Amino acid sequence: MKQARKHRHSERISSAAESLPLLKRLPARVRANLLKHAIEHRVAPGTVLFEQGDAPNFQHVIISGSAQLIGRSAGRREVLIEVVRAPELIIPAAVWMNSAYLVAARVPEPSRILLIHGDAFRSAVVRNATLAREVMSGLAEQFRRMVCQVKNLKLRSATERVGCYVLTLSRRQGTPDRAALPYEKNLIASELGLARESFSRALSALQKSGVVVRGETIVIRDPARFAAEFELDPLVDSLERGVSAGGAAGIEEHVTVPTASWSEKVPDHDSLGTGRPGTRAG
Repeated sequence: MKQARKHRHSERISSAAESLPLLKRLPARVRANLLKHAIEHRVAPGTVLFEQGDAPNFQHVIISGSAQLIGRSAGRREVLIEVVRAPELIIPAAVWMNSAYLVAARVPEPSRILLIHGDAFRSAVVRNATLAREVMSGLAEQFRRMVCQVKNLKLRSATERVGCYVLTLSRRQGTPDRAALPYEKNLIASELGLARESFSRALSALQKSGVVVRGETIVIRDPARFAAEFELDPLVDSLERGVSAGGAAGIEEHVTVPTASWSEKVPDHDSLGTGRPGTRAG
């Protein structure tokens, strides 16, 4: 158990969790009922929240930090599908459908995760329109990101993908003359649909556009020229991330659709997995 506590620590629900966009707009009674069936964890880098193919026992909500969604082939080749950041829900589609996860989720940095029991979450979504709107907004945003990713993969060459990725990073980071790579190059390559070698070749090809690679930092010597050569498309390259507020006016706050009740309690932290890097945390 010492090893488990080293990598994941459960504690009382924090005010930060209660202030999540998913929860803060809910009626107090609905929020309290959800949190009654939830547990909050501090999660260490490297912890696997769930594996590809697992059943979604919990709705994971990121309070702080992020989670990498990893796809694996039958031959165990890994690719990075997406990085989900606070305050987003992790794959709510699987939880809502109560269907197996299509990808694994791994935490790359110290993070805080709220786990809401899947049955309680589904029941609350059916019964409360405010929560349903928040979940729909999150699903819609994640779907739109996936469409943007597919367009990026299918409409751009390898060099164009890498150039636009570097430019997007520099603008998100507020540093027009450089971009700090957020994680390992092999993961970035897989996110862009490239082999590591192809990613390296694309970075080398950017040198003629005034780019210099210095370890994990990409230096852009002529930001104006680089931005002109790799013009971003607002319908592909999003500079902002985060769950939208959502909300269609006029929908009643409470939906009285009957649903099956449940009485299963949230397991204590020792029954949620070891939390060791490379093992499941929930």
